[in-house]
This record gives sequence, C-alpha cells and structure tokens, in this order.
Amino acid sequence: MIRSAEQLRSDALAIWQAGVEAVRSDALVRAHVRVERDVLAIGDDVWQLDQIDRIAVVGCGKAGAGMAAGLEHALGPRVLEDKRVVGWVNVPDDCVRPLSRIRLHAARPPGINEPTQAGVEGADRILELVQSLKRRDLCICLISGGGSALLPAPVSSIRLQDKLEVTRHLSGAGANIQQLNTVRKHLSRIKGGGLAGACRAGQMIVLIISDVLGDPLDVIASGPTVPDTSTPTDALAVLERYDARQAGISAAVFEHLQQAEKASSPKAIAKISIPVLHRVIGNNATAVEAAEREAIRRGYRTTTEAVERLEGDAESVGLRLIQSGLAMRDRGHPGCLISGGEPTVRLVPTQQRGLGGRNQQLVLAALDHLVRRPGETAEHLVLLSGGTDGEDGPTDAAGAWLDRLVVRQMQTSGLVPRDFLQRNDAYHFFEPLDALIRTGPTHTNVCDLRVVLSGTTH
Repeated sequence: MIRSAEQLRSDALAIWQAGVEAVRSDALVRAHVRVERDVLAIGDDVWQLDQIDRIAVVGCGKAGAGMAAGLEHALGPRVLEDKRVVGWVNVPDDCVRPLSRIRLHAARPPGINEPTQAGVEGADRILELVQSLKRRDLCICLISGGGSALLPAPVSSIRLQDKLEVTRHLSGAGANIQQLNTVRKHLSRIKGGGLAGACRAGQMIVLIISDVLGDPLDVIASGPTVPDTSTPTDALAVLERYDARQAGISAAVFEHLQQAEKASSPKAIAKISIPVLHRVIGNNATAVEAAEREAIRRGYRTTTEAVERLEGDAESVGLRLIQSGLAMRDRGHPGCLISGGEPTVRLVPTQQRGLGGRNQQLVLAALDHLVRRPGETAEHLVLLSGGTDGEDGPTDAAGAWLDRLVVRQMQTSGLVPRDFLQRNDAYHFFEPLDALIRTGPTHTNVCDLRVVLSGTTH
C-alpha cells in the first residue's frame, strides 16, 4: 500500500492535533482536581474543606483561560459559593471570556508575546489579592507557558519599556529561555518567587502546564512561585554575552543589577514563608505520547523523541528531521517520527526581517535542504511542525508543513526557500502555498510538536 500525498497530509495533521488535544488545559485540570463530599483532592493530596475559609485563584499563561474554566468546573457551584472563590488570571486578549468567579484579564494582544501596561496592571491586582489572604485561606495558582510576558511587574527603578527592550534584544540575539528568564527575574517584583513571597494564605497550590523542556519549575513563566537561585551576577553575564550594553539597553537596567550585586544577597530563598506545593499536570511528553498513540492507530511504525534540554537552532532541527524522514522513507514502510521540543531562531535586523516563527522557520529550512539536493523529492513524505499553543512567532499560524503538493506549488509559483529563510520570512513563503497550520488559540502550551511521515511500502 502506498499512501497518497493527501492521505499523508491528513494523517500528519490528525496526529499533531491528537497531541494538542491531549494537553487541553481545561481537561488536564479536571483530571487532577476533584471535590468529594467535604474533601478537596488535587492529585494524591487532600484538604478538608471545613479547614478552609476561602479560596483565591491567581495565575498567568496562554493556557490560563482553559485552566481557570476547568478549575471552576472541578470545584463545582457549592464550593465556589461556600468558599467565596475569587480569582484573577492574566491571559492573551483573545482568550478572555466570562467565568463564574475567576476574572480573565486581557494582558497582551494575540500573537505579540511581549509585556504590556495592561499586563502590569493585572500583575498588580494579583499581588494585591494574594497579599489580602489570611492563614485559613487557600491560594491556587495556575501557571502555563507564556506567563513571563503576561505577568510583568518591573522593579521600581526601571520602566516597562526598559524591560521590553531587554527581552526583544535577547530574543533577537538567540538567547534561550533559561537565559531570558535569568534576566527577567532580577528585573521583576513577581518573578523568581515574588508571587509566592507576597502570598499571605496558609498554603499555595501551583498547577503547571509546562512549556519548558525538562519541566524546571524555576524557569516556567520565570518561576513566580519558586525561589530564585540565580544571582544578579548571572543576569549581568547574560547581558554581557549578548552585547546588551552596546545595543543601547537602558543604563537603569545595569544600575539596578549592579546595585543588587553589591548587596550580595541573591533574591532570598527564605522569603517564601508559606508551604507551596507544585504539580506539573501536562508537558511536552504528554503531547508526544498522545500523538504516538494516534500514529499507531493509523498504521504507522512510530518512533518518538521528547527532548528534555535545549536543542539548538530551528534550521539545524529542520535539517535533522528531514534527513530522518528521508531515511525512514528509504526503509520502505509507513513510518512516523514524532518529535517534541523548542528550538531557537536567530533573527536578522528588524529592517531586513519578514514574518514567521520558529516552527515555520524549521519547516522552511527542511524544505530548503530538500530542494537543494540533486534528484531529491518530497514524494511519499510529510514534515509538519507546530506550536501547541496555536501561535508561532508574531503570526496567526501555529506552524507549517511540507509535502509533495507544497513543493509542486512552490515550483509553479517560482518561490525560492533560501530567499525567505535568510530574512526570517517563512510566513510569506508558506501562506500563498496554503501550507500554514491555523488553529486559533488552543488554550494550552507545551512547546512544539513535530510529525514526520513516510507513506511508502515495498
């Protein structure tokens, strides 16, 4: 049996979608939170409801709206009423919807993963809420990917614009998520344990949907509920490595970090004075495993890789995946490689830059490699890469795919992959070829999911 290009494409999209569906934020929360008579159970941990005066819910992230809705459903009307549940969660603008008790606050525009003044106002409200709690209150914190940009609370000595310029510079220079967060935490009142440090409840429970490989709690959303073990010296080293001073980053940023360095007191680990319980309820491996099950169900011999550490630039990952696909095709059976991860993209200067994201860049790099190999084709092959959050860079697409049909359209249109690749303009390459994944907000975020299919048998 030889699977058609149309069937391969349909299968690849369905396998990818199965992975995304498995990390739906509302379903993940409902699976981990339940109320049984007078007991609140979260995973294996239980609390007697008669020992809790009220429950406050705070949080941030691209999955925040779904997590909040799932939590209200899991708690149920009786607990929502009896425990005077109140909440505030910062989410992207296009995720806002009315809920019973939890306020979803529009903290940034869709597709623009940067802090805004609206995000600062929301972060201040969250800090006010947790500071108002008492010892018999319970605070439930909902954290997911994208939380760093959605929960900005700059230290008093710098402006939001200063922090924004730092983030833009480091992202454009190729800094990874750990490096970005090391700097952001030391410029924030709420990151690096600041949220938990401000909380006056008797206990905080943190439910996490992880968008960071390996699930390091201090990195996800810049660790607002985790003590910061990095130092101002570490943050200064990141800025130095990426030439931030030469790029014109505000002197106030360096002055703040240098003053903190002189005080030689890294953000105090002891400042969190209440018990904080963390539970990772979904991650990249969850999505990869679900995609694997769907691929097997569709008759593919499947291998998986959910990387747990940084994997380099998108171009290198794209090259590796297309080479794996070609090798799989040569073996002559319906094969599937499911890959999870999150590469980086080094951006060209703004004046030269087009539009795209790391998933689109990855697929375009794979396509560029394919068409530059003499005699090579995309026959019986599909490579798809998409962000599980439905966003890929500042675009309305989650990612893109390549197959024989895309290559044929590319040749007819006269598009040259290398030209678009060199200016980070993958979106405008794939858009006229109708090869973009468009889902809208998925209300989850567990890094990227890639699917490579081969549909040949001998």
